Amino acid sequence: MKETENGDKIPNLLSVRMFAEQFPAFSQGSLRALIWNEDFNGLKEDGVILRIGKKKLLIDVDKFFKWIKKQNHIVE
Repeated sequence: MKETENGDKIPNLLSVRMFAEQFPAFSQGSLRALIWNEDFNGLKEDGVILRIGKKKLLIDVDKFFKWIKKQNHIVE
């Protein structure tokens, strides 16, 4: 997570396409399926998905991988 000059933390946010390109283990289709079911799989509860307006959807990378670890009962 990056910081501003004031020390505020800036989350690492990526679109679905950008996330899939940066982390090829996750296809756009698999990410969209996870997002579609966010109410049931914990993504929403853990604040992984951010929405801006009706169309823009971003994934908080750090929270996503914490969520992955949580799914496998690996808690730091």
